[in-house]
Amino acid sequence: MGRLPEHVVIVGAGMEGLATAWHLQEHGVAVSVVDRVGVAADSSWGNAGWLTPALTLPLPDPAVLSEGLRALVRSSSPLYVPPSADPRLLRFLAGFARHCTPGRWRAAMRVFVEVNRLALGAYDELAAGGVREHARLADPFLAAFATEAERDVLAAELRTVAELGGEVEFELMDADRLRTIEPALGDGVGAGLTLRNQRFLDPPRFMAALAEAVRRRGGEIVEGFEVSAVRDDGDGRGVELTSTAGGYRRGDQVVLATGARLNTLARPFGVRVPVQAGRGYSFSVQPDHPPKNPIYLAAQRVACTPLAGRLRVAGMMEFRRPDAPADPRRIRAVVDAARPMLTGIDWEQRQEEWVGSRPCTPDGLPLIGVTRSPRVHVAGGHGMWGIALGPLTGRLLAAAITGDRVPEVMQHFDPLR
Repeated sequence: MGRLPEHVVIVGAGMEGLATAWHLQEHGVAVSVVDRVGVAADSSWGNAGWLTPALTLPLPDPAVLSEGLRALVRSSSPLYVPPSADPRLLRFLAGFARHCTPGRWRAAMRVFVEVNRLALGAYDELAAGGVREHARLADPFLAAFATEAERDVLAAELRTVAELGGEVEFELMDADRLRTIEPALGDGVGAGLTLRNQRFLDPPRFMAALAEAVRRRGGEIVEGFEVSAVRDDGDGRGVELTSTAGGYRRGDQVVLATGARLNTLARPFGVRVPVQAGRGYSFSVQPDHPPKNPIYLAAQRVACTPLAGRLRVAGMMEFRRPDAPADPRRIRAVVDAARPMLTGIDWEQRQEEWVGSRPCTPDGLPLIGVTRSPRVHVAGGHGMWGIALGPLTGRLLAAAITGDRVPEVMQHFDPLR
């Protein structure tokens, strides 16, 4: 094993970047985190905040293709592909479609089963190490459906996860019993199920607490530093980063954790897997009777999470460039999907309307590890599961960088695959 790094620069102050910084500090490594905007500036801020091993599944799903291509170009579809001639998007979509087969989904799910067993423990480690915002137990986690037939689709998927070794505990319920647990459910709910041993958190508050913990332990977080180039001369002097404003940073090694923009900096180091922005939308409302636990409207692909004094409603997957303007039709589609399923909400009094870019890979597996340069690493490509798997990613990557043993599952996340 070579000399351990004394100082690592992390590019990106989202969940993966900050979790990697925190775990590198656990190994005694000094860290600097730079970000083009600031802490949790993209998908780490406005997501649903779910830590749900039972629902952390590969995004390339056979159901996507079975619904038909016509559904994918409707602006109200949960998965929306705007018409485009962008060759990078077309390349991504072709790879994504190749992985939407039952066999490939099951193979990817076996990988997810392994990491899902470790994911919640990674959060416990952060809590024990002084991160002051904690995840909460969803007791129970609810999934609501218009019909039993819709419920049976998710129930079959959960049984498959259990068959492949996943830890899944759920119970089918009729609408009346579900409403005794959660009175906020509306007349559109006709069936449901409950999941045990799932958690959730408030993403903005958690990210602020994680950043504070990194700073408190001596880490530097530099906001407004947009990296334009990463240079590794291969002479053992480390890696140099240049910003668009002409600033410089140098470290022994660097971690690229730039979300949907990962390819820009990682491609020169041999990372060829396309990372596509899968944009999600969210907003908050003030229910008359706020739900106590998260509610999943699975058929509509809408996630509802009680946060501090509000209900965050999130949904949609839109394959579009990360800097494209928000599409108000997507917010309206989320409202239309959720309205009959929940009661006591003035849907026109929305706040915190947001769009953010989840970094998606064609095979649904993240990119975690070293690149063609032994001094340049990546952490990204988690799709919808950056919050659920981010702390574990930081732990695995920090171990790899400092020469500690890592589990065999890491081979599936090779950035050079």
